[in-house]
Amino acid sequence: MNNKLHVKTDDTVIIVSGRDKGSVGKVLSVSPTEGKVIVEGCNKVKKHVKPRKQGERGGIIEAEAAMYACKVQLYCPKCKKGVRIKHGTDKNGSKTRLCAKCGKEL
Repeated sequence: MNNKLHVKTDDTVIIVSGRDKGSVGKVLSVSPTEGKVIVEGCNKVKKHVKPRKQGERGGIIEAEAAMYACKVQLYCPKCKKGVRIKHGTDKNGSKTRLCAKCGKEL
């Protein structure tokens, strides 16, 4: 099942709930089938990695984990907070995403 999400890769988002609530980051990847996103610097988890090749070191690696897309909201730099979006058209006639409060293009 392929669900359409309100965020895309390289969008700037703010975390709405969870332990990273209030932090702002860039979307690294989007998984519409799972309804999850990976945000830069948020939802860090520690992964214990075994050495695979001879001479390679194992250890604990810290990486970003996926989080549900409903926990993030697009960030408007003008309003300086998470906002809902509305769709509009620009001068060329192409569709754009706009901040619902101030009308700035996101």
